[in-house]
Amino acid sequence: MNQKTNWSQFGTLITVFFFWGFVAASNDILIPVFKKAFTLTQLQSQLVAVAFYVAYTVGSLIYVGVSSAIGGDLLNKIGYKNGIAVGLIISALGTLLFFPAANQGSFNLMITALFIVALGFSLQQIAANPLAVVIGDPKTGSQRLSMAGGINNFGTTIGPLLVSFAIFGSVSSGNVEASIESVKTPYLILGVAFVLVAIFFKFSSIPNKIDLDHVAEEEAESSSKVLHKTSALQYPQLVLGMIGIFVYVGVEVATATNLPEFMRQHAGITTDKVAPYISLYWASLMIGRWTNSVGAFGVSQSKEKILAFVMPYLAFAVFLIVNTIAQHDMSSFYIYAIVIVAMIIGNITSKGNPARMLLIFSGLGIIAMIIGMLTTGMFSAFAFISVGLFCSTLWPCIFTLALAGLGKHTNQGSSLLIMMIMGGGVIAALQGWVADDKILGIQYSYIVGALCFAYLTFYAVRVKSILKSQGIDYDIKTTGGGH
Repeated sequence: MNQKTNWSQFGTLITVFFFWGFVAASNDILIPVFKKAFTLTQLQSQLVAVAFYVAYTVGSLIYVGVSSAIGGDLLNKIGYKNGIAVGLIISALGTLLFFPAANQGSFNLMITALFIVALGFSLQQIAANPLAVVIGDPKTGSQRLSMAGGINNFGTTIGPLLVSFAIFGSVSSGNVEASIESVKTPYLILGVAFVLVAIFFKFSSIPNKIDLDHVAEEEAESSSKVLHKTSALQYPQLVLGMIGIFVYVGVEVATATNLPEFMRQHAGITTDKVAPYISLYWASLMIGRWTNSVGAFGVSQSKEKILAFVMPYLAFAVFLIVNTIAQHDMSSFYIYAIVIVAMIIGNITSKGNPARMLLIFSGLGIIAMIIGMLTTGMFSAFAFISVGLFCSTLWPCIFTLALAGLGKHTNQGSSLLIMMIMGGGVIAALQGWVADDKILGIQYSYIVGALCFAYLTFYAVRVKSILKSQGIDYDIKTTGGGH
């Protein structure tokens, strides 16, 4: 009997997904601002991404270390919702550092503040991702993660716009010079929000304990095939999935963080005008995730088909509306509606199967990168921006496939996956390095992203056979319309 999704708990949980997206996408506005204000190279400017994403690795290592020291899993000791609340308070402490950092004009203090914010996010992610999977039928877990990711990307869509407004003012003001002093205000407001949500979580109905062994039994078609290992690292789907998360977050982040420089060099878009393009990139992830989350609602097959076309354009409308409110000219963005068709076709072809979806969308990502490198002007820019569409469902696919069948080792596996978010910093810095005109240049530096997608196509094929040998076959789940 399938477990129904607890929507009230899920609604509370997704608030933290919003914050992760808001801050992560806002970094893409900070990077060109810091580059100019502190006279940095493209590689040095990527230290913003390095500090932010490496914090996830440090946070995960601390989690593993503390769990080992106390002789048991940390979240099982303190509780899931308590863990998220603690993570929010840590992030709030990081936002406080923006005040002295802005006053002193210190780049090192700025990236230290971002590091602490992300350190709190790492604990939140370790707890929240497994919760999203188990608050309902485990076999629709990837679709609930997509739904949560859609909220995350609502944050990524408006984050660059609000932070850009805080730094530059309204478009009509004509201000093109960034003030480091103005950076502190949006982050101090965020800090207050973190504290309020932490209190809200503490008194919410989010479960503090979950039965992870029961989830493993539910995932497998035959309980006799469930593996009972002594460590999460003994599961091949997890080890390969860790590399998958590393390169996936890497290509997602590197594409965005290097986009302002590409737009400046090849499309004539200055830093103060780049926000809507960054917003569209992250909105593209929202478009894909809203579309992929349709299956989690448990509607009929006919309604799923209708929503598969409605949801992406509803999300695209959100992007157009919020950018129009921000006084940006949207006339050149309407053509993007045609690009969305490729994502819809990929989504329908995948039939909700996470392994098949990973394969299809990684292939489309490679095609987008090649088109972006071989064309010019806005055509090339939209090709790179469309990478967001094809990255949109990869996190829930990889996360679901990597944790499938881990049972009591799910939390350990989750922390190891969160650790690999450092790929966002490493790959972004790698692309920033090869983007130097003496090496590949900014346009051809996107070959780094194409190689990341190539690994993900391999993982999609390999993990399907690994899980099938353990009695886990997502094709069986996708034969019906509702859940």
